[in-house]
Amino acid sequence: MAFDLKKEEDVKEFLDNLGIEYRFGCFSEKRADSCHLLGDYLEGVKKDFEKAAKVFRTNCDDSSYAKSCYKFANYCFLGKGGKQNMDEAYSYYLKGCSAGDPDSCLNGGLMCVSNTPTAQQRPKDYDKGLELLDKACTGNNAFSCYYISGIFIQGVKDVIGKDMTKAFDYSNKACDLGNMYACANVSQMYRKGDGVNKNEEKSEEFKKKALDLQDQYKEQMQIQFQQGTKPV
Repeated sequence: MAFDLKKEEDVKEFLDNLGIEYRFGCFSEKRADSCHLLGDYLEGVKKDFEKAAKVFRTNCDDSSYAKSCYKFANYCFLGKGGKQNMDEAYSYYLKGCSAGDPDSCLNGGLMCVSNTPTAQQRPKDYDKGLELLDKACTGNNAFSCYYISGIFIQGVKDVIGKDMTKAFDYSNKACDLGNMYACANVSQMYRKGDGVNKNEEKSEEFKKKALDLQDQYKEQMQIQFQQGTKPV
């Protein structure tokens, strides 16, 4: 059946049919991807966060579907669809990370090392935090690579020593993944000889890359502003 998505009644029927399709795929066919789409549908279309949370949680527990673990962890962290529960959020970030989701590894790692609201409820664990952040970086999460590089650039008193060689390696990977701040740091490291041999040519190369990425970011923001969309 063809839908005219300019007509309100057709849009409603189309969305209702999507919900039926996702429910059938999830509950009848036992497909984890359909269950996750059902959770997204309940969240985005129906705005029923409590039901969405239950779907994401069940899909994580029963099928180890990484993105559902990540979504439910976010719900717990924010208190969305239920009470805020930082310990449960951390637990589900770990499940998502183990299931192969780099974003879950990143958020779990940040909960271990950064000054999040969890700082009042759980002690920092830099060993576990670095393990999770490194796993996220290995999974090509650019921000995680950049974040770890910052830890090694500054060090953490009585916990982690400053290590510019490691900082360079993580910054270099973050830059390769498109993080403009990491590219700027790599440029500075080549210029000063921090963690790598001095190389003015390389310094200029990474400076240009950082500026190019900055220009791309500005263009993207301008387009989104003109389209009336928010940056993600």
